[in-house]
Amino acid sequence: MTHPLDNPVLRSLSGAHARLALIHGRAARYPADVSPFCALPGEPDAADWADVARLVAPGEMVLFPALRAGPPPDWEVLGLGEGVQLVADRIDAIPDDEAVTLGPADVPDMLSLAERTKPGPFLPRTIELGTYLGIRREGELVAMAGERLRPPGWTEVSAVCTDPAWRGHGFAARLTRAVAAGIIARGDTPFLHSLADNVAAVRLYKQLGFTYRRDIQFPLLRRRSPGT
Repeated sequence: MTHPLDNPVLRSLSGAHARLALIHGRAARYPADVSPFCALPGEPDAADWADVARLVAPGEMVLFPALRAGPPPDWEVLGLGEGVQLVADRIDAIPDDEAVTLGPADVPDMLSLAERTKPGPFLPRTIELGTYLGIRREGELVAMAGERLRPPGWTEVSAVCTDPAWRGHGFAARLTRAVAAGIIARGDTPFLHSLADNVAAVRLYKQLGFTYRRDIQFPLLRRRSPGT
């Protein structure tokens, strides 16, 4: 048995996020307005690639977190996204009295904040993946963090971001702890991903109590259109 975090997208879509899963054979993905994440078995064969091709439109760009196998010729590799996977071994997870739970009415503000800060893919229905918390100043959403992947026993902390004008106030640390507190209260263990070259973010997460588990790639692939 592989560890749930070795293929976290597939384990999420076959478990806690099954309600969102689009599946064909052994391939799975999230709806395009939820997340660009797709998943295949650890060692996909030609049939698996044919299955995922039925889930991805020609010309569409999607991410395959943790995919190690190279794609067949009808897929174009646009980037590899070198990252790290961290797990919360000793985080001081505490709720935050100022953090508010964000809901559907907050999505426009969340999309605006994500566009300004680029924390990773955040789409109109990403909020359906889990609980998201935010901090507002004078009515403006200036920081947020939430839950993304949910392989068995684990929940990913994601979309941790702060408006550039409000950095230096400790909002990212506070919200990470608060999201982690909710995850732990549910009986899961928090984990997260970061780009390997985002040194400041990785340093913060380690200071909060996350420890390195492994390197992970986020290959960005595009399914070629017929005739290209």
